[in-house]
Amino acid sequence: MRTIQHIIDILDQWAPPAYAEDFDNVGLLIGDATSVCSGILVSLDCIETVVDEAIQTKSNLIVCFHPIVFSGLKKITGKDYVERVVLKAIRHNIAIFALHTRLDNHPDGVNRILIDRLKLNDSRILIPKPSGLKKLSTYVPKKNSAYVLEALHKAGAGAIGNYSECSFTLEGKGHFTGNQASNPHLGEPLEKMTIDEVQIQVVFESHLTNSIQKALMDSHPYENIAYEVFSLDNTLTSVGGGRIGTLSKPMEETLFLAYVKKQLNTKFIRHSPLIGKEIKTVAVLGGSGSFAIPNAKQQKADAFITADLKYHQFYQGENNLLLLDVGHYESEQFTKNLIFDYLTKKMPNFAIVLSSIKTNPVNYF
Repeated sequence: MRTIQHIIDILDQWAPPAYAEDFDNVGLLIGDATSVCSGILVSLDCIETVVDEAIQTKSNLIVCFHPIVFSGLKKITGKDYVERVVLKAIRHNIAIFALHTRLDNHPDGVNRILIDRLKLNDSRILIPKPSGLKKLSTYVPKKNSAYVLEALHKAGAGAIGNYSECSFTLEGKGHFTGNQASNPHLGEPLEKMTIDEVQIQVVFESHLTNSIQKALMDSHPYENIAYEVFSLDNTLTSVGGGRIGTLSKPMEETLFLAYVKKQLNTKFIRHSPLIGKEIKTVAVLGGSGSFAIPNAKQQKADAFITADLKYHQFYQGENNLLLLDVGHYESEQFTKNLIFDYLTKKMPNFAIVLSSIKTNPVNYF
């Protein structure tokens, strides 16, 4: 028997709340986390027909990408599509959980899908998330240092970009005297001790703080553990918005446009004037990404693929960067499959349904 909170814990571990942008409204939007989960419906958006589908499939949790409640609701009277969804979900005891920018900034989220579908190589984050890193410094008896370090690594410490189990150690002497009430791991109360110790320093993502501290407490032999946790100003290069990579071979512009249409399964692309050069380096940002045009330029992209560009923003290509607006839905359409695949892998025998409803509100004539 799994509760909705159990599902939330799985999603939080995969796409931590710390990945979300401050302006966003993610997590459990509607429902009681202590309720037993009878089934999960996965969708890109949570509109009224999706709630109907959840009722039909006996799913009392909808896991979606876009949050149906974004700004505050002062009244819930059913006067618009947002309030109708909220009312229907509450009436039928259906919880709604949204991921949104947690997956926008996830290293293997929305933009990784675009990179993979376009078969771009050597990709990296376009706009790394500032800060988000901490450092742990602690002191361990030399004979216990390997065990403690392994426990910290298992909890996620020392993962930096493409590297794992990163640490710095320094040997030295530790000194202490326990009082009469102490129960020292080495020596006796009131005995002055000098121990061969190792200073361990590891960096970790801030959302792992609790698990890192627990790993330290569980593995360290001392009664009272000396340690420090620092917040770092370093940029978290493995997490953030958009990605940028390169094509295996440069492509002529019109061929590139046709290639994007095919790979992203879309019939329409709005783009800036052709720039008269082959496309090799490509930046992507699913959803509304006009704010990242300067970043794409700074990193010398030949093309930038995003959505929701306004008329005057197409001028910002300035005959040097080809801007492609592939559509908001089209740039994120594969995200529900990503969520579904992850949950199915984590809970292979649980009732998880991929929504059959195409929620794109934009139609073309």
